[in-house]
Amino acid sequence: MQPSPSRRAFLEGVGLAGAGVAATARGSADEPPRRPKIAALTSAYFYLSHAHHVVGRFLDGFPVYDGGPGRSPEANHHQPAFDVASLYIEQVDDQTDLGRARARERGVRLSPTIADALTLGTGALAVDAVLLIAEHGNYPINEKLQKLYPRHAYLQQVLDVFRASGKVAPVFVDKHLSYSRDQAAEMIAQARALKVPLMAGSSLPVTWRRPELEIPLGRPCREALVASRGAIEIFGFHALEALQCMVERRDLRGKPQGVSAVTCLEGDAVWEAGDRGVWSWELLRHALGRSNTVNPGDVRRNTREYKRPNVADRQTMPDVPTAFVVEYVDGLRATALILNGHVDDTTVALRTVDAAGRDTIVSTLTYLPAPPGASFFNPLVLRIEDFFRSGRPPYPVERTQLTGGILDVALESRIRGHARLETPDLAAIGYQAPVDSGFIRSPLTDPTPNRV
Repeated sequence: MQPSPSRRAFLEGVGLAGAGVAATARGSADEPPRRPKIAALTSAYFYLSHAHHVVGRFLDGFPVYDGGPGRSPEANHHQPAFDVASLYIEQVDDQTDLGRARARERGVRLSPTIADALTLGTGALAVDAVLLIAEHGNYPINEKLQKLYPRHAYLQQVLDVFRASGKVAPVFVDKHLSYSRDQAAEMIAQARALKVPLMAGSSLPVTWRRPELEIPLGRPCREALVASRGAIEIFGFHALEALQCMVERRDLRGKPQGVSAVTCLEGDAVWEAGDRGVWSWELLRHALGRSNTVNPGDVRRNTREYKRPNVADRQTMPDVPTAFVVEYVDGLRATALILNGHVDDTTVALRTVDAAGRDTIVSTLTYLPAPPGASFFNPLVLRIEDFFRSGRPPYPVERTQLTGGILDVALESRIRGHARLETPDLAAIGYQAPVDSGFIRSPLTDPTPNRV
């Protein structure tokens, strides 16, 4: 069935309409086209893990609604044009693992090593793309409250196969490149040296925005603020991604995107900084005005009364308000607030100017539909598929490098007495924001109106 015009326009917008050069490998006149193969490298694969959400969508597909009424579920179903050829799972818990059963069910090779997953036992690269999803599992937590996921180690093994094979494939790294900004810089440099297409990041920049908001490229930005929640590293990264995908579009006034200094504040120091004008109470009000979860009552009281839940990541869940104050090279100052007890979503507000040059504040919710579906993985997988098809990431990997680097420094500031830390390594990071900011514009759910 041919896509409707509106559906086709959406798929073209993410580069998925038609058969791309990489999306369907050309066969001979006597052979059908070969579907490209993916190697999925995972730290753990259980219900609601990132591996479950991302690899599962490549296996089973997912709905993409085009806004047209009366379409059948089959017409709205999107099946990625790739086959998962192999699955590597580093940590397997017999009581919770889903990956092995899914692999057996779908005829996916269960690989004992990363090298085997990439070579399919042939001794040379035998896949067309790599999913690197090291986001769950039992790993140490350091003094900065960073979970030491082995993304850097996984990529080293991937690059070893590329070097030995004399050819490369696009690699997507889920969320940060690494907890360490030094490792992240090394990963980018190594990939660039081998001409490996590299993409990283999470769903926040590409998920639904309520209301829709795209900052025009080159628009002045006076100040920015994010209100978010969750564990200090895991969700701190999300808060900073929501910030960076907005402020990267500003008029840089000839400067790089980079960051010159970062400070972490906690407890009453957060409110004192707001009172001094380090961050704006007005911007916070605008951001909270977009929240679906804001708790009635005073933000100071709600965050003070919050107690860490009895969950696995409670060690890394701040029970006091936390602020990451980010000073950019061009003079912009932005703040990410973690307000557990007051909100349970992520909103952003920016002080800018409108098309007529008048001062204005714009704001939006980066909407993350709840599990079990967690539909925010839909737009992320669309973007990954487009990247695998074209070999061109939808945004520069340096965005993720900068975001992860800010987080690394903020967590260092926290254990160094909340000191302001200058960041010459982050100051040098420069990149151009993409023309299309990349968030999904299609309806989240079936838009067919009811007839009563």
